[in-house]
Amino acid sequence: MSEIGRRGLLKLIGTAPLAAGLSMGEAEAQATHLHAVAGAKAAAATGKAYAPRFFTAHEWKTVLILADIVVPKDERSGSATDALVPEFMDNWMVDALATERQRENRQTAMRGGLAWMDIECGERFAKTFADSTEAERLQVVDDIAWYKKAKPEHSQGVAFFNQFRDLTASGFWSSRVGVDDLQYMGNTFVAEWKGCPREVLEKLGLPTD
Repeated sequence: MSEIGRRGLLKLIGTAPLAAGLSMGEAEAQATHLHAVAGAKAAAATGKAYAPRFFTAHEWKTVLILADIVVPKDERSGSATDALVPEFMDNWMVDALATERQRENRQTAMRGGLAWMDIECGERFAKTFADSTEAERLQVVDDIAWYKKAKPEHSQGVAFFNQFRDLTASGFWSSRVGVDDLQYMGNTFVAEWKGCPREVLEKLGLPTD
């Protein structure tokens, strides 16, 4: 990373707290995910990969990797990328229903945070986050994942990662993959309602008659 590029990134990071703007409500998450799915389907219909509207090609690669570190694929369900979480984030960055100030805060926080990851990996390994090995990436993530254990000099990375993790969770749990992982049984027709199970009522201290 050139010194000019490095100074530019540090200036970007310093323009706003990295946690600013990267949070959303449940209804907003569900609406955003619908747009993400629509965009992914439209791209698939043309035989092309999803083209981000906000992220650069390098940022997109970083987001794909980082999202799957937060929610990896396991024996129970797919990963964050399987759930279209990066597409979810990309749509939220350019949400037309948000105010210009809201979009600016989101974009600055996201772009600055991703830049911080690259700077940190550059200082440690002379590589970007995306070009680092899995072990090197996890070393950086482990240093910022738990704010109580993090060093003061990592405070900006901690702020960004905590918000990125929350944003990933919002995208994942509002997706079909996330709902299936929860084994959510709501919004389905019930032919016969037998009431709340007795053992649950007893545990809650409620009448069982």
